[in-house]
Amino acid sequence: MNSSNSDHRLGMAAATAAFIFWGFLPIYFKWLGTVPALELIAHRILWAVPVLIVFLLIRDGRHFWRRMVLPRKTILTLMLSGLLVGFNWLLFVWAVTHDRVLATSLGYFINPLVNVVLGFAFLHERLTRIQSLAVAIAAAGTIYLTWYLGGAPWIALALAVTFGLYGLVRKKLGVEPMIGLLWETLLLITPALVYFAWALFAGSLQFMYHSVQLDLLLLMAGLVTVLPLIWFNLAVQNLSLTNLGFFQYLTPSISFALAVFFYHEPFTRGHAVAFSCIWLALFMVSIESLVRSRRLLVP
Repeated sequence: MNSSNSDHRLGMAAATAAFIFWGFLPIYFKWLGTVPALELIAHRILWAVPVLIVFLLIRDGRHFWRRMVLPRKTILTLMLSGLLVGFNWLLFVWAVTHDRVLATSLGYFINPLVNVVLGFAFLHERLTRIQSLAVAIAAAGTIYLTWYLGGAPWIALALAVTFGLYGLVRKKLGVEPMIGLLWETLLLITPALVYFAWALFAGSLQFMYHSVQLDLLLLMAGLVTVLPLIWFNLAVQNLSLTNLGFFQYLTPSISFALAVFFYHEPFTRGHAVAFSCIWLALFMVSIESLVRSRRLLVP
């Protein structure tokens, strides 16, 4: 019992650290606002590789190299998931550095509902009445925001859909998360290096050509990428998915607060309606999930 309680507390602490870290991540990229989004993503890819290798060597020891051996079909599929997460990272960074933090918050609030739809469409998971109603309410809010703004919230929708598709591909693949991430970043390293070479030739490379402070922040990109993922995986190992599900709302909630109260981004009536609908939908889905999990625990 003590061991179980200790594991649960560890999982709670790790989940809290991961999702709060992700919530405040826009601040880090705002500090790097003068660096082009493509260069920022190239740094995330490049510096994530050594951080991941060190972590996996410590965790797996001599078994690390054996676990890195994957079938060719799996590696090709990881190339697809790598492109999806790379595009998601790029869009997120671009949005943050162009004063669209509120759009990223909306996107990651929509994401759990996108996961429900993808599960229905591709994994043959049945939607309950509550889930169907929740998706309809969220869609209504998004449609209202589209009408109010005169155009669809493409940043939010693209973030939600690409991250949802990334999760779907990885779920069907069944590769250990950190091994999969290392393969994804390794597969993206060549395009990253090509970008560095082009930026250097074009005279637009920021790294090593400005301040020491900027260089140090860019060198931290790998740690910033990998550290919360380590915490997240620790949380997954020690918490139920139902408990973990409630933590995921921390990230977009913090980003929402940063966008509205710290960065003073416009928050219109359309945003108020859309966010209210999505919050209601998430509340409905979360409560239903909690009730269902408790029923399963009752003998």
